[in-house]
Amino acid sequence: MICDRNRTCTGNKCFKSIIERDGAFAEYPENERVEVVGWIACGGCPGERLESAPADMKKYGAEVIHLASCYLAGYPICPYIEDQKNYIEKVVGLPVKVGTHPMPRNYLNAHDKISDWKRDGAAKWLTEINRNSKDADKYDSTNPDFLKKRE
Repeated sequence: MICDRNRTCTGNKCFKSIIERDGAFAEYPENERVEVVGWIACGGCPGERLESAPADMKKYGAEVIHLASCYLAGYPICPYIEDQKNYIEKVVGLPVKVGTHPMPRNYLNAHDKISDWKRDGAAKWLTEINRNSKDADKYDSTNPDFLKKRE
């Protein structure tokens, strides 16, 4: 699920992280198939689609729900992350991972300057998606080498 603030997002960084096993998808073995069974915005605060979307995804075979990295990238971070995670896990019965792609370096720098991630306790989720410090540069679209193939 993506944050409604980013409802027009194409999902390119999220899908790239699935293919390349970066961020939250680094824990999935490369030989294990990852199937996306849904891509939808939450519906706006506090999560209008929360009662239906994850349950529908479960019907179509979802084994885990990822709350996309955009839940953390906006200012401020989504204030309903814990509520949505709790609802999906307890009512829908699926585990929830917060984050998808690694957080880009330009986002890390901006949020560090304004200290909102520290204030909002985002570190517990950021460590799960930014395990490899090089990935922050890899996913930074302001980086001149963005999308260039690495040898």
